[in-house]
Amino acid sequence: MDPKAMFSISYGIFMLATKDGDKINGCITNTCMQVAAVPTRVAIACINKNLTCEMIKRSGVFTMSILDQSATFDTIKRFGMQSGRNVDKFADFKCPVDEKGIPYLPSQTCAVISCHVVSSQDLGSHTLFIAEVDDAIRTSDKAPLTYNDYQNNVKPKAAAPVQKKIVGWRCKICGYEYKESVLPADFICPLCGHDVSDFEPIYE
Repeated sequence: MDPKAMFSISYGIFMLATKDGDKINGCITNTCMQVAAVPTRVAIACINKNLTCEMIKRSGVFTMSILDQSATFDTIKRFGMQSGRNVDKFADFKCPVDEKGIPYLPSQTCAVISCHVVSSQDLGSHTLFIAEVDDAIRTSDKAPLTYNDYQNNVKPKAAAPVQKKIVGWRCKICGYEYKESVLPADFICPLCGHDVSDFEPIYE
């Protein structure tokens, strides 16, 4: 099986946020789809290793900010390339909250939905949440940002390689480490499913 065949499936880019007690957190995800109309329900998938996933399992609520074509790499980097275990992603990044107190992005988005989880399924690397939509608002008329748009137009191009001894490779999305000096060109992260373009070298 060629795992890159899965990249042909179209995805959006979303900022998934939740609140558990007094703590808020968010992450970038590319898996959200409407699965029912009456009542309106969506399915999302979140990496089990992520703090946001753990918090949703406890709180059962979340917002999904649908990024639009104006979304910047800095915003995606803030919410998608660092862990809420180590930093407050919302520090100095003030956002409005929904009626449950969960933050969402009012700009760089075309819509926001607020949801509560009705069921979930552990899929191994990810958990699938089925959630009912409690509220939905449009925040702009811009087209949504797709995963393909992000790869081709938003994500910075890779810098020239540094001439140091490489002892491994780390996934910038989920932190998985591949403990070999050479990363196969067709390697796919076993945790989050991203390809080699989202890996960075680990130097000696």
